[in-house]
Amino acid sequence: MSPAVAQLPRRRLGRTELEIPVIPFGTLGFSNSFGFVSDEDAVALIKHAVSLGANHFDCARCYGDSMRKLGLALREIPRQDVIITGRLCCHSDAPWGGYQGAGEADYSAERAVRDVEDQLELLGTDYFDGIMIHDPNRIEPTLARDGSLAGLLQLKAQGLVRNVGYGMEPHDFHLQAIATGDVDLVLCFNDYNLVRRTAADTVFPAAADADVGVLNGWAILRGLLTGADIDEVLAQRRYRRDDAAEAARAYWNWCREEQIDLLQLAIQFCLREKRIHGNPIGSLNVEQLEANIRAASTPLDEGIWTRFQERFGAGARQ
Repeated sequence: MSPAVAQLPRRRLGRTELEIPVIPFGTLGFSNSFGFVSDEDAVALIKHAVSLGANHFDCARCYGDSMRKLGLALREIPRQDVIITGRLCCHSDAPWGGYQGAGEADYSAERAVRDVEDQLELLGTDYFDGIMIHDPNRIEPTLARDGSLAGLLQLKAQGLVRNVGYGMEPHDFHLQAIATGDVDLVLCFNDYNLVRRTAADTVFPAAADADVGVLNGWAILRGLLTGADIDEVLAQRRYRRDDAAEAARAYWNWCREEQIDLLQLAIQFCLREKRIHGNPIGSLNVEQLEANIRAASTPLDEGIWTRFQERFGAGARQ
């Protein structure tokens, strides 16, 4: 990759005052979920990402074995050279709130403190730059006086967590969390990309008014907006919304007609929304990492956006 392409843009993540790359590295990429990544390759990939400016790593326990691998890399990287955001998983009653259980997660402040302290030990670091309560089934118990958010605020007071927030789907959950005044950052999933843009009229205005940082998950729609063959991507992965694939196919076909890189279009589309500060994307290998950085670092000509709007209508306007 040429030095010019490697100039990855950065943005202020709201009131956290963190200057993050516009495409943080989602550690799900080297979690073995999309292909096996050895410890050695994961460490090399993480170090290469840091060298290219993609030094913000967004991690979670539920992302396979990725936290352990990130911890291995942190033994070789000065802590001040990286930004690490993590999750307090609240998916179920499984250990540490993992996906495997069937009941409610433990939303207590005490559990939040124990969980984050254990994650810090796993990573071998003294603090998280940010922790987000991840996919709670209900928002109310997390906001209770002795709930998850209270636990994270205790950790923040101790310096173990520098910023707190939420990563989840329901927009009303985001709005309630932002309204507390205690939230520093939020992460949306599949709420702003070429196919779906529902956060633009709900979460983004509220976050902007409160100066809350915004991370935007699924900018490339789990691979459907990378330029890879749509049917091949579908054969490898499962999606909750069947209509997403057909909507993505329309952009795939248009980019082929226009000889435009769909990955570049998808990422640059999200970058044109200034209320988004980072779009976490996971990379399986160096090739994917460099392609993502190249796409984020190379703006498209305005003429392309004019044709894009003409083809896809007023909803495509930025």
